[in-house]
Amino acid sequence: MSTSISLPTPIVSVKWLQEHLNNENLIVLDGTINKVFNASQKQIPGTRLFDIKKKFSDVSNPFPSAFPSEEQFQREARNLGVNTNSAIVVYDDKGIYSSARVWWLFRAFGYNNVAVLNGGFPEWLKAGYATESMTNYDGEIGDFSANLQPKFMQFFDDVKTASANKTHTIIDARSAGRFNCEVPEPREGLRMGTIPNSVNLPFTDLLTDGVLKPQVELEKAFYMLADKNDDIIFSCGSGLTACVLALAADISGYNNLSVYDGSWTEWGDLVPNK
Repeated sequence: MSTSISLPTPIVSVKWLQEHLNNENLIVLDGTINKVFNASQKQIPGTRLFDIKKKFSDVSNPFPSAFPSEEQFQREARNLGVNTNSAIVVYDDKGIYSSARVWWLFRAFGYNNVAVLNGGFPEWLKAGYATESMTNYDGEIGDFSANLQPKFMQFFDDVKTASANKTHTIIDARSAGRFNCEVPEPREGLRMGTIPNSVNLPFTDLLTDGVLKPQVELEKAFYMLADKNDDIIFSCGSGLTACVLALAADISGYNNLSVYDGSWTEWGDLVPNK
């Protein structure tokens, strides 16, 4: 007989998920960015596709993957059958990449019983666990209730003030090459640069083959950048990998975390190069 569960940490192993896959309140979400339904693709059994771009972003915003409204997030989460007592595990096809954004979105809308699958789908396959053909969710509508937590997301004016007044530690998750203006931005037409008074911690430094490093190594990565009670804003290219830093910082015991939604895509577009 299955029983309802609460997730022990913000991240769970593939072994943990395999052992709890049949729990009655467990929901597995595929948060792979830009993924569309394709019956020829494989998934973890019972997975439901979390469409970041089209369902869980403000598509009227000119910048990619923009933060949705409370009403939109609640509606689309319910459409995936998410309930107020669901235990949500989210993964992606890269290891840990866009799945952290899904975790952060749920946290930003007041829901904490959610975790990222460490190593994602590649680690699941590596372990030899069962898969099934990709399916569209057509089950019951859930009763999930969104409760916006404003401090979790920062927007342009917030970051402009924080940068100018140095009220927050701004940590950029982009590669060192992009942060140091040594390589061009992948988005066509976007200038190179950095947010003033920001520091760099590439999100890839926290991973080994898509698996988050042990907590002691994560804490070491953050140690020289911020104290655990500092106010921190994470930025990146478009608000995705900043959430990988937020995940690692949360695991490391940091308390006052937020993500700059527009990140460098917005800042580089709105603020002229000097």
